Amino acid sequence: MFTGIVRGVGRIASIEDRGGDSRVGIDIAGVDLGPVAPGDSIAVDGVCLTATRVGESGFEADVSAETLRATTLGRLGPDAPVNLEPALAAGDRLGGHLVSGHVDGVGELVSRTEEARSRRLRFAAPAPLARYIAVKGSITVDGVSLTVNAVAGAEFEVNIVPHTLTATNLGALAAGDQVNLEVDLVARYLERLLDERGAPTDK
Repeated sequence: MFTGIVRGVGRIASIEDRGGDSRVGIDIAGVDLGPVAPGDSIAVDGVCLTATRVGESGFEADVSAETLRATTLGRLGPDAPVNLEPALAAGDRLGGHLVSGHVDGVGELVSRTEEARSRRLRFAAPAPLARYIAVKGSITVDGVSLTVNAVAGAEFEVNIVPHTLTATNLGALAAGDQVNLEVDLVARYLERLLDERGAPTDK
């Protein structure tokens, strides 16, 4: 589990094709992820990856063909900036919201406007995810925990404060850029519970 509180921005150091899937190298220079060991989970732009090899300046992780299809990781090139967060440890402060690192879909930035010292970003989400996005609810965009400020159909708006603009890669987004989205876990579980209540029971 993660919280959506990004520790810093790393870089794609290498991408190696492995016959349908990939092995990626992540440069974490300047990002304090704490002690990282092989087998540890690290969220990379909101995607939970397992470190397979750890070096002084970064780590490597295998990315499955499914993850390459379902997230933006398969579209990133060398030196692309990526948000990084280590897995939540027992006793850690939950500063954002509960995030699984399992991306629900890929969204697209529709527009960005200045609002005082912040930026208001408007995203288009895949239509099936729209029912999980609510005003004042939580959503994860490229691994960043954000509060939804407005919703219109499958589009939603978030406000990015100055700290988040500089501490994540969201400040560099331009209209048309794609992002990984993970909807609130509570909304998904609530839907499942309601579905079960409405399902016919066997007699």
